[in-house]
Amino acid sequence: MFYLLSLLNGVLITIMIVFNGGLTEVYGIYSATVIIHIAGLTVIAALVLIRRENPFARIYPWFLYLGGGVGVMTTVFNNLSFGRISVSAILALSLLGQSVAGLIVDQYGLLGMTRHPFQRRKLVGLSVVLTGIVFMITQLEVVAVILSFLAGFCIVAARTLTAKLAERTSVRTGTLYNYMIGLSVSLLALLLLGRGEVVWSEFAFSPNWYIYLGGVVGVCVVLLSNVTVLRVSAFYLNLLTFVGQIFSGVLLDAVLSGAFSSRILIGGVLVSIGLCVDLVMDKKRYAPVTVDAE
Repeated sequence: MFYLLSLLNGVLITIMIVFNGGLTEVYGIYSATVIIHIAGLTVIAALVLIRRENPFARIYPWFLYLGGGVGVMTTVFNNLSFGRISVSAILALSLLGQSVAGLIVDQYGLLGMTRHPFQRRKLVGLSVVLTGIVFMITQLEVVAVILSFLAGFCIVAARTLTAKLAERTSVRTGTLYNYMIGLSVSLLALLLLGRGEVVWSEFAFSPNWYIYLGGVVGVCVVLLSNVTVLRVSAFYLNLLTFVGQIFSGVLLDAVLSGAFSSRILIGGVLVSIGLCVDLVMDKKRYAPVTVDAE
């Protein structure tokens, strides 16, 4: 079930990117990030109130609250890469960063996560995954490549920190802190870097009301991440989420713009095959051994 939830999360992330992209076109990178966090914070705060939770009852280690701030860095890195390399390259390089970060987290059990030592037999599936990633990259620009790769690291760090906080509090409270810290960092970024954006001169609501739903979808993404990240290894969680993103992205492109990229589709299929190979190997490894009674 948790594998399916990870796939669903990938689909939701794709939808969120579409909404957030429309918002960024209207208001700019930093203003859009603030609006996204305001919408998300409003929704999750309402859920916390309905459940009558007290998110401020206890204080936890300070680093557990950093998930929302690191998540803002992910958004900024991705937005800075747009226009320099293709969207498929951004997704592929982000996956590569997530995969490397996930392997490190699994290998050493960083941030209190369960250790999943790397097995050489996984190299078969991993090589197919990497082939799929390379197949999806059509152009290179050094700065954008580095930023997209680092965005993958930020995704793993933000997701893990928020999930560990949610483990000590609740899924809703962990998500609430994610948006509270994220909004604070977004406002600071807007004040320092977004002084030239349209929100400072004239603010008007767009008739395309759906672009404001990115923060709401983002809440669902964080909630699902809080549920799955502690039950699925970081490496598989990254790949499953990516598979959900790729195939839903290809479908959305075909529906919204009539564009279809066979290269992205083939790359996504290769990533899926590599993932399935490793999953089957793991299933065989941990399968119970039965002994025939004589």
